[in-house]
Amino acid sequence: MAEHINKMLTDVIDNVEKVIIGKREAIELALCSFLCAGHVLIEDMPGVGKTSLVSAMAKSFDCSFRRIQFTPDILPSDITGFSMYNQKTGEFDYHQGAVMSQIILADEINRTSPKTQSSLLEVMEENQVTVDGQTYVVPQPFIVFATQNPIEYLGTYPLPEAQLDRFFMRISLGYPEAEEESKMLSRFKEASPMKSLQAVANAEGLVEAQEMVAKIHVDEKINHYIVAIVRATRNSEDVALGGSPRASLCLYRAAQAWALYNGRDYVLPDDVIKMAVPVMEHRLVLKQEARLKRLTTKDVVGAAVKSVRTPI
Repeated sequence: MAEHINKMLTDVIDNVEKVIIGKREAIELALCSFLCAGHVLIEDMPGVGKTSLVSAMAKSFDCSFRRIQFTPDILPSDITGFSMYNQKTGEFDYHQGAVMSQIILADEINRTSPKTQSSLLEVMEENQVTVDGQTYVVPQPFIVFATQNPIEYLGTYPLPEAQLDRFFMRISLGYPEAEEESKMLSRFKEASPMKSLQAVANAEGLVEAQEMVAKIHVDEKINHYIVAIVRATRNSEDVALGGSPRASLCLYRAAQAWALYNGRDYVLPDDVIKMAVPVMEHRLVLKQEARLKRLTTKDVVGAAVKSVRTPI
């Protein structure tokens, strides 16, 4: 196991914590998504630091960063770019859209039309955009963070289940504890720490870490364990739509990333258990009876994990 990779990951976490106070677990989950080149859905209340988290991660890795504020009138061409006729050359020139950056923050993604949503979700899947028959590859590493407010529905277009499934992980920050909020006030007394935040890693180091994730050993028993957990969500009497095969792949990769972050070159069952909820809860659709019982997808994933025997 390369010690410089572990030091880099720890440095990034510590660096982001200069801005985001008391939310180490959420930062660690976001970092694991970075390691897997996975896109993240942040579902949380306004003002808890969603934008700051993504911006601090981008600065820590010295990656280019763009924030796209989604509104009902934003067009797909604003995302992907467009071609314009150049009278001097007699050819069409491509003008880049907002998606041409390494780290993208899609703020309030559910406030724009399904057509515009799909233009972003396509590039998330393919890592490229096609404009007027020409294909343009986005910069690497490429990661999208999308945010949405979990309680505001007026004037929104909820993401369909098929599109939610493309997000590697869903995380939330939540309100800070009283002591943490007091520390935040002191730290932000003169100016935002974001202004003085410096890079502690680079994009090349991130790509190297991503390559190392794929080399983390996963025993065949762990494979069966992951599949059993995902299949348990499909067989649950409370679930209308269970975890997809993509959920199994994402849980597999997330467990590898968590193992790497913890300095191991092999996956343990505990790595799978740790990643199960953030990787799977947004992929499930509950039956109406389950909602009446006030069950959540988090409850269902937890029950699925408990129902499967842990491999020795």
